Amino acid sequence: MATTPSLPIGLSPSEAWKDMLEEILPPQGRWSEEEYLVLTDHRNRLVEFTDGFLEVLPMPTDRHQTVLKYLFLAFFGFVEPRGGKVHFAPLRLQIRPGKYREPDLLLLLSAADPRRQDRFWLGADLALEVVSDDKPERDLVDKRGDYAEGRVSEYWIVNPRAETITVLSLRGDAYEEAGVYRRGEAAASVLLPGFNVAVAAAFDAD
Repeated sequence: MATTPSLPIGLSPSEAWKDMLEEILPPQGRWSEEEYLVLTDHRNRLVEFTDGFLEVLPMPTDRHQTVLKYLFLAFFGFVEPRGGKVHFAPLRLQIRPGKYREPDLLLLLSAADPRRQDRFWLGADLALEVVSDDKPERDLVDKRGDYAEGRVSEYWIVNPRAETITVLSLRGDAYEEAGVYRRGEAAASVLLPGFNVAVAAAFDAD
């Protein structure tokens, strides 16, 4: 008959469960790609993965989600009638084998693109991140390199604190700034001719 493992004596229940999970789960640096995928198949938290290491992302704030919703609806209304596909997190994007990211928004120009897989996407034509307060360099610096490595043609960095939208266009192996847009201006896509978003409207969304 199966038995339930007993918790260590002298520890609070939360401390005991933490210790038990540390014994069961792989240590940082030892996670396999499939273990990461199984874990995130069964969680609603955003978790990213690089070569055996997990990074748990912060829970989005109301402000973050309000800005993201406005931008998602703008992209959706432009891209999907033209045969593309737009999604928002959570949806894993494989940068390469062994590296996965969870963009706030990602799109493909064609809904029939073979990179559009069910469990995770194998690539994207555009990725967008709303900068988080906990670690701004994640979106401003780290993911700039990540999405370039993944050959994502365009990367939008939406910074609520600075109230700027930076549009980056892939040139060779790195991004070049197509524009840094502020209040009174409209952020324009290079990838999607004719698509633009008023910066003030995005940050004033309610």
